[in-house]
Amino acid sequence: MGAEFPGIVRLRCSVKRYEWGKVGEESGVARLYASNSGEEIDGDEPFAEFWMGTHDSGPSTVVPNCQIRSAGVEREGGFKRDHSNLVSLKDWIEQNPAVLGDKVFQKWGPNLPFLFKVLSVSKALSIQTHPDKSLAAILHKQQPQVYKDDNHKPEMALALTEFEALCGFVGLEEIKSVLQNVPEITEVVGTASANQVLRISKEDGEKKRKDVLRSLFTKLMSASKAVISDAVSKLINRLNIKRKVRGLTEKEELVLRLEKQYPGDVGVIASFLFNYVKLNIGEALYLGANEPHAYLHGECVECMATSDNVVRAGLTPKKLDVQTLCSILTYKQGFPEILRGVPSNPYTVKYLPPFDEFEVDQCILPQGASTVFSAIPGPSVFLVVKGRGTMRQAFSEELVGEGDVLFTPANAQISVRTTSGLSLYRAGISSRFLSSKCV
Repeated sequence: MGAEFPGIVRLRCSVKRYEWGKVGEESGVARLYASNSGEEIDGDEPFAEFWMGTHDSGPSTVVPNCQIRSAGVEREGGFKRDHSNLVSLKDWIEQNPAVLGDKVFQKWGPNLPFLFKVLSVSKALSIQTHPDKSLAAILHKQQPQVYKDDNHKPEMALALTEFEALCGFVGLEEIKSVLQNVPEITEVVGTASANQVLRISKEDGEKKRKDVLRSLFTKLMSASKAVISDAVSKLINRLNIKRKVRGLTEKEELVLRLEKQYPGDVGVIASFLFNYVKLNIGEALYLGANEPHAYLHGECVECMATSDNVVRAGLTPKKLDVQTLCSILTYKQGFPEILRGVPSNPYTVKYLPPFDEFEVDQCILPQGASTVFSAIPGPSVFLVVKGRGTMRQAFSEELVGEGDVLFTPANAQISVRTTSGLSLYRAGISSRFLSSKCV
């Protein structure tokens, strides 16, 4: 089996058409998927996520040799590939485990420990968090239909366009300001709970600050639908009047937008407690276990540990698990760290979050340029988002263009060249993990 495939393996990847995705040609996911699969875009359908990896919910498949050469040559002619005899990347790796490298195989077995994605977000995703490994194992055992695996799901979003998100709780002084300027929250949680926050100071210590925030947030998120609906209605009426008189803050404008997407939802009012993050192109946000977040709008490359575990509490019609979410959050306060990447050569920037499972490289080659990805003891997945060029590994060379996804094995040096310009992203195992002395 392994002898039939070159060092560079071309993949056909999966798409998710969640209702929050951008529609038709507006969606970068749709364009990438159309180029990758040869399928036409339905102009009325949302295209939300493009998945690259071995996840069972959206597995990539390996394109056989006989189709690989044709794909590069006939792309512009509307070539539609025959997918009837494709083998999943997961099965192919199980049959060729050496492609992972010894260290990766010993740690994670015959599977990619990361899932690589592109997201096209038109409408806010849910307020959510991802459990750590120990809790994921418990939740999976208790509710296997809801929490479908026992793994954690740290993740990173790297902006392809301006990208908006809610992430983590604002700092203590801003929380106090929210309570003083958003009376609807106090109406929901009660004066005593609000006063607890207003009276606390930095001198009270981190644990007490977190405990008080936990109590406030849990009361807000646990309020009845009737109470929340009434509070949101009052909030929106007040903001509409304020807008006419003296204008609104960015956060207040966001709240009005979220209410149109999710009328009467607790997440509308809860968003005042979260950091409103706007990533510029090339900036990244990473999210550890038990940190609250919600993606709001824009397009990004996303990489995460391979898992489906999501605990939701607002801005969604999906099943909520408010008590679990409120009980597991870290209640860390303050603006999150923004990664801007570290240049590894004139054309490539590396984004290295504090997780073993993954890192991401962004490579933008101008016309006539070339670069080399050095051999590393782990596998990689490359995604071409723009332009055309060639990728070479030992005796294997592939023509590549927009929408192409390529798997390369451990210990392979990859050379990339373009005459017209080329933009690509690489996901791989964290170089910190690969260079460490113990597994």
